[in-house]
Amino acid sequence: MSEQINHHRRRFFGMTAIALAAVEFGVAGTAAAQSSATAASVPAIKPGTNTSFEALKQVKAGVLDIGYAEAGKADAPVVLLLHGWPYDIYSFVDVAPLLATAGYRVIVPYLRGYGTTRFLDDQTPRNGQPSALAADMIALLDALDIEKAVIAGYDWGGRTANIMAALWPERCKAMVSVSGYLIGSQEANKKPLPPKAELAWWYQFYFATERGRQGYESNTHDFAKLIWQTASPKWNFDDATFDRSAAAFDNPDHVAIVIHNYRWRLGLVEGEAKYDAYETTLAATPVISVPTITMEGDANGAPHPQPSAYAGKFSGKYEHRTIGGGIGHNLPQEAPQAFAQAVIDVDRF
Repeated sequence: MSEQINHHRRRFFGMTAIALAAVEFGVAGTAAAQSSATAASVPAIKPGTNTSFEALKQVKAGVLDIGYAEAGKADAPVVLLLHGWPYDIYSFVDVAPLLATAGYRVIVPYLRGYGTTRFLDDQTPRNGQPSALAADMIALLDALDIEKAVIAGYDWGGRTANIMAALWPERCKAMVSVSGYLIGSQEANKKPLPPKAELAWWYQFYFATERGRQGYESNTHDFAKLIWQTASPKWNFDDATFDRSAAAFDNPDHVAIVIHNYRWRLGLVEGEAKYDAYETTLAATPVISVPTITMEGDANGAPHPQPSAYAGKFSGKYEHRTIGGGIGHNLPQEAPQAFAQAVIDVDRF
């Protein structure tokens, strides 16, 4: 499949959504512009209710053979859900059926280096720079003949969604982004942070060393579990929940992609020249114009900016929601109802 954007897309049919129970999690919102009314409410759901997806598929897109889960009708409006590190598509195992029931076609891909996603060519650089991940998702939309989608994600997935919205706004109907505006650059990352903030990024500096690469390769699952525990200190996930996601790290390119991603951020490794123009645009921290809801859990233990720091980076209709109840970094898996509700609401802006 060509990496060039296919401008001949099918048009979407209209959708209806069901009106059900009120939101389970408390939501405190501050908004530059809020939707006038909530068109539908998703039903209450206990996190962890679902443990599998109905369908897992593969499609050749750009430089990858991408593995993805799908739910909902093929002719419904599309939502693209993007996971982070060290997580996988199971972050959305409860969100996907909620959105499918509400009338969406839900696509949940494994990012490069995760799950069943594979490079088509052994010679392709195992490049983890953020713009490459965003280009992968545009290639995925092309491969699936999807003109436009609501984009929603957290962590790496939130950053990927931000970049898609900044570089390809015509492909993004609206966006939900956990931890807000996450677009950065190598130049910006040269500036030291206060000591407490630097401490929170300990693994980034660990990965900058050969010892760190070897350590992650040798202890991938234990490392990931530690990150889960520190990033979501109040989330009492069980071994079965972790093990379902940890299987995605057995991908042969996982370690290379993760190490390159964090080393690229610090300017320790090069990216690919074909992404240089994207990086030039992103280095200017462009304002995002698509309708957006940003979210944050009240117990997020991972490094993240304060909502006030990024509210001005969204020029379209915008709202921020802080989700209470001890919700950590993996917000869609810990608070699936609130995340699904945000997707529905932002689509009505």
